Amino acid sequence: MDESRRDTLTLERMRADIAAILDEPAESVGDDDNLIDLGLDSIRAMTLLHRWTAEGDDVDFSAFAEKPTLGHWWKLISLSRS
Repeated sequence: MDESRRDTLTLERMRADIAAILDEPAESVGDDDNLIDLGLDSIRAMTLLHRWTAEGDDVDFSAFAEKPTLGHWWKLISLSRS
């Protein structure tokens, strides 16, 4: 796996990707905000996860769905790199 590709996914890039898919400014997505409450549906969540895992991080969708917050998702991505 190409480590340089994996390292391009950062917390702030995830925030920007979520905000873009919701058509909102990045600063409107807090680490602990429930992304479902912000308007993220399962199709768009799967789109984001597919985009991020295509870069080498391996996280199961059910783990993302368990707690739909940016902070939790970043923790899962970080753990997948350990």
